[in-house]
Amino acid sequence: MTAVLSRATPTADAPAQHFEVRPFDAPVGAEIVGLDIAEPINAADFQRIHRAHLDHHVLVFRDQRITPAQHIDFSRRFGPLEIHVLHQFQLKNHPEILIVSNIKENGEPIGLGDAGVYWHSDISYKPKPSLGSLLHAQELPSEGGDTLFADQHLAWDALSPALQQRILPLKAEHSYLAKYEELRAKNPWRPKLSQAQIDQVAPAVQPVVRTHPETGRKALFVSEHFTTRIVGLPQDESDALLAELFAHSVKPEFVYRHAWAPHDLVFWDNRSLMHLAAGTPDHLRRRLNRTTVVGDTPF
Repeated sequence: MTAVLSRATPTADAPAQHFEVRPFDAPVGAEIVGLDIAEPINAADFQRIHRAHLDHHVLVFRDQRITPAQHIDFSRRFGPLEIHVLHQFQLKNHPEILIVSNIKENGEPIGLGDAGVYWHSDISYKPKPSLGSLLHAQELPSEGGDTLFADQHLAWDALSPALQQRILPLKAEHSYLAKYEELRAKNPWRPKLSQAQIDQVAPAVQPVVRTHPETGRKALFVSEHFTTRIVGLPQDESDALLAELFAHSVKPEFVYRHAWAPHDLVFWDNRSLMHLAAGTPDHLRRRLNRTTVVGDTPF
């Protein structure tokens, strides 16, 4: 049986695409203009995209009129894809895609409407957190809906040498359940987790400072959403240190704020960044499709 070649699969004879990588006037991020992800991408062009992702940590691919299958195909170029624990919000026939949306149909939410209300790095609560996530705009509100990205390499670099040395050997617990019931109390339509779902998200212990496996750069790796405690410290000391790191890690000088344009595909590096949803007015509709690439064990 002959295998079907995805249009996103690298092919030696695929023509080069002429696109630009334009860094933002911001601490982090760049836009990719002129690339069509629906068309074949040769190995040289893909390597250029990969390099830009490592250099800028968040890439905005403009005007990507792609299908869910094409979104998945492109995402898989970077690694295997995560299936999110909230299976209730998977896109039909495409379990690799999590719907991020505040829209309700027949009184029921079609997606995760309060995703990203706290700063976080995706899937940090698993032994192998996410390499990166790719979020594709489907329907955007006329106001609001921005996403903020904070560069955790810059956050690490800006710490005092004394604090760097203090936290370098430390580890912290990350838990998906840390704020789950708090969020459910505010948003009753966020689903109650089954025991099977709870079993999928047992807490993980991660280094407080991780090293990027491809660039070797150090980054802070704690978040207000998922990090519950510093292992081995008394609770009051752990709470105080985490509060200090949380506040430091999202200072304005580390942050890029993304205002979404129609058909944007945003790909961020969870090994380098945290992100936050700025919020959408309740009466305005917002829907995006998200894939998440599995990463490796932090060190």
